[in-house]
Amino acid sequence: MKKSIYVFNDGEFRRKDNTVFFESENGRKYLPVENINDIFVYSEVNFNKKFIEFISQKEILIHFFNYYGYYTGTYYPREHYNSGYMILKQAEHYLDNSKRLKIALSFVMGAARNIQQVLRYYQNRNKDISDKYDLIDKLKEKISDCKNINELMGIEGNIRDYYYRSFNEIINNDSFKIEQRNKRPPQDPLNTLISFGNSLMYTVVLSEIYKTHLDPRIGYLHSTNFRKFTLNLDIAEIFKPIIIDRLIFSLIDKSMITEDDFSKTYEGLLLSEKAKKTFVASFDDKLKTTIKHRDVGKEVSYRMLIRMELYKLEKHLIEEQEYKPFIARW
Repeated sequence: MKKSIYVFNDGEFRRKDNTVFFESENGRKYLPVENINDIFVYSEVNFNKKFIEFISQKEILIHFFNYYGYYTGTYYPREHYNSGYMILKQAEHYLDNSKRLKIALSFVMGAARNIQQVLRYYQNRNKDISDKYDLIDKLKEKISDCKNINELMGIEGNIRDYYYRSFNEIINNDSFKIEQRNKRPPQDPLNTLISFGNSLMYTVVLSEIYKTHLDPRIGYLHSTNFRKFTLNLDIAEIFKPIIIDRLIFSLIDKSMITEDDFSKTYEGLLLSEKAKKTFVASFDDKLKTTIKHRDVGKEVSYRMLIRMELYKLEKHLIEEQEYKPFIARW
């Protein structure tokens, strides 16, 4: 199985013969390029043209994050699965309002149902969130009645608002209270963790899109515009509740990340390097975790679930099989 490389030390990437290495104050570390899926960079790094050419041949993406740990951009090698036919199909389903809405409705329904799965999990552990669950359930019934994307986005926003209000009951920790979702920059520790985790989710989905015939610039729930990528944001909505949010609850509950891991700066809260590494390591472990998939009858990793979601979307776009979002069963 290919793996992700996470870089937190300043240093330099170099190519040597048919492999690459990263050199920092801690020494030189060789990287097995045949086993690398993507590279996440949280520090100051240098590299030259030889290195870029080599990882492009090996189809490795590099994701960059700023000082606060938030996504800033991706080195995206030339697409090796270029498909003019698929791009035309993506554009056709975007430009046709009814076709676009159908896909967007599925994304929001998948997100809503997975949100409910998360809430149900904690309800079964005596968390008093039944009122939030019921309110989301009522909103969920309105999803299929939406006539346009703006109306759908409004419903989706209200669902997430009620969902985030349940976090205080689930976490039950005064250091991680949340009044409302805020970002750019996040104003409290919990919002900081949500933004940090969501950035990871968006980039992993982007990496998986690269391995399909899909173009990440054409999304359906999130409008296709001058923003570089939008399809990864769409697909991430389905997986954020069951991967990122569950992970955040676990890290706080086990005191793996505490209030001492945050410091105030003039631009917002800064997550400590230790906490970033803890979050990233747990996230990577989660992606590798396997579950028994009912449809395929075998164990698949969470990362493969994301890839399978993209394959399902491809089949929908070429009108081979109607797209149905992944819904957690646990």
